[in-house]
Amino acid sequence: MARPNKYGSAGLGVRQPRPSPDWTQGSIISNLLRMSWPMVVSSSLNMLGPTIDMIWVGRLGSTAIAGVGVAGIAVQLLMSAVMGMGMGMRAMIARSIGARDPASANHVAIQSFVVSAVFAAVMAVVGLFLSEAIMRLFPLEEGVILEGATYLRIVFVGAIAMILRMMCETAMQAAGDAQTPMRIAVLFRAFHVALCPFMVLGWWVFPQLGVTGAALTNIISQSLGLGLSLWYLTSGRTSLRLTLRGFRVDASTIWRIVRIGVPASIMGMQQALGGFVFVRIMSVFGTYAVAAHTVSQRVEMVLFMPVVGLGTAAGVLAGQNLGARHPERAERGGWIAAGLAVGFMAVCCGGLLLGAEGVVSIFNQESGLVDMGSVFIRIATAGYILIGLMIVLQFCISGAGDTVPAMLFSVLIVWGVQIPLAYLLPEVTDLGVYGVRWAIVVAIAVGAVAYILYFRTGRWKRKRL
Repeated sequence: MARPNKYGSAGLGVRQPRPSPDWTQGSIISNLLRMSWPMVVSSSLNMLGPTIDMIWVGRLGSTAIAGVGVAGIAVQLLMSAVMGMGMGMRAMIARSIGARDPASANHVAIQSFVVSAVFAAVMAVVGLFLSEAIMRLFPLEEGVILEGATYLRIVFVGAIAMILRMMCETAMQAAGDAQTPMRIAVLFRAFHVALCPFMVLGWWVFPQLGVTGAALTNIISQSLGLGLSLWYLTSGRTSLRLTLRGFRVDASTIWRIVRIGVPASIMGMQQALGGFVFVRIMSVFGTYAVAAHTVSQRVEMVLFMPVVGLGTAAGVLAGQNLGARHPERAERGGWIAAGLAVGFMAVCCGGLLLGAEGVVSIFNQESGLVDMGSVFIRIATAGYILIGLMIVLQFCISGAGDTVPAMLFSVLIVWGVQIPLAYLLPEVTDLGVYGVRWAIVVAIAVGAVAYILYFRTGRWKRKRL
């Protein structure tokens, strides 16, 4: 039975939340697999949106692909900041659930939504007035700038739906319910898949909106997902029941969320900023290079999402086990999840090495783009196995609330290794544009070693929130 605490009793006179399994007991590998597969589905579907957009925008030509791709880096910067706040919320809710304190979990979730809503309002203002200025930071053709600014403006203005839906999903997962977010993701993403070609290409009675249609479809589908998520969370149909009973803005709790989340946000944001610099380096080699890099990134998004889902599950289990004072279970779960990620990525790499041209052709069939993009993807497979391990260990460490090391490692990987090598390799070798892609592989290898060494120290298990 839930214990009352300073945030109030757990739902007197209201529908009690649906119970979830006790993830701190029983077989570790069974718990990991049971929690991770819905998260794998959810993560894959979450990242399917930009990929769907890119597939249909690709029918409009390489200019539209490059514009949406560069704008997508700015969207990634926004999402990275939000995911950082989500990381703080996830760690605190998981600890509370592990300690059998659902009232504290509810309080943390509500405070996180307050922070997220304020952040979304700021991003809407940025989108309205600065979208074109952001695109002009790159030496791009005028058509690419205009297409990207159109996409970016709509996505930023509608960011509140995207941000709050992500926070709802994170709250449910941290509380141990991975299946409800998965069902919601299936519904709103199926709607997205069905609507996108009509909005982009003007099928049936719809006008041909091009890049604008892709952005609007994304916001409409995210709004549907938000509505479903709030209905589940407030009606007691998931393991965490949100209520505004006794609501107040709690500066202390917000500070704890921010203290954990800011390093995670900085980690994601500086990676996105690194992505900006990376595209600027790539743009010197022409629109085909930018478009090929964009396509390879979309492929990576789809490929990495199962690993992200696995890492998310491992991070939630780590947080709940630490809350229940079972640190050995948290560590063992991390290693098991890392092993599964390595195996999955090895299989995927084999498929990509054999069929890279076919994968690129899904997005665009211009011969120059297919040739360059397929080489980009084959180079990237050299680092994919290690990045699976790195992602999982990062989520475990951050899921325990220890986000500063991940931030520091990320700065080292991006600015100490990846960006310098991206400048140097095309200059000091005959690799040309392909040297820029090899820089990513070297950076991944350095990052994997750093995460393995830190995870083995066990310092993350002793982190106090």
